Amino acid sequence: MKKKTIFFKGCIEVLPLLIPVFPFGLIIGVIGVELGFSPLLVYASSLIIFSGSAQIVFFQLLSGGASAIVTLTSVGVTNSRHFLYGAVLSEYLENLSTAWKAFLSYFLVDQSFALSHKFFKENKHLINKHYYLLGSGFTLWFVWQISTLFGIFLGSIVPEELGLAFAIPLTFLSLIIHEFRKWDHLIVIFVSGFLAILFYEIPFKAYIIAASIGALIVAWIITIIKLKKK
Repeated sequence: MKKKTIFFKGCIEVLPLLIPVFPFGLIIGVIGVELGFSPLLVYASSLIIFSGSAQIVFFQLLSGGASAIVTLTSVGVTNSRHFLYGAVLSEYLENLSTAWKAFLSYFLVDQSFALSHKFFKENKHLINKHYYLLGSGFTLWFVWQISTLFGIFLGSIVPEELGLAFAIPLTFLSLIIHEFRKWDHLIVIFVSGFLAILFYEIPFKAYIIAASIGALIVAWIITIIKLKKK
């Protein structure tokens, strides 16, 4: 297949996954403006971070007075799953230059990873298969930028009396609600919440980092135990 064909295949096959992406990007734009951040900063977060959950963490912590170190660390922890994504796809992209890998990593989000991993496994010997990741990732990126801009516009005209800040916890709840069906995920969620309460009084709102690290450790232990049972 030609590069262009593979690229547009990625663009087309990611379209069904865009249904929740646009409203989520819309919420990001609205929430950012509602919390008092400038439209430029809100849009810059979509350009630089390009991750809904991490952007919510970013806005929530900064608006709550957290230090830059705590905010950036928390954003990094939230996006730590991308290390796993990169590691999984690396075996299929080992012949690419470092520049290409760095460029593609920017477009590696949940949806583009899921589709690309499946495509790469089915087309291991396809030379230009990385254009599939580029196509799916770029389409997601483009829709995310447009939806954020729409959200910024809406946020600037929505009356302050509506108080849309409540949308932040509701949005996060919607992201994790399906995880409540799995016992191991419930344990990680409980530990994270318990540690957040336990360390709430430590300086610089670092309780968020403590809770995140604790949850990651517990998740790692559970994963090791499950692997040993197989």
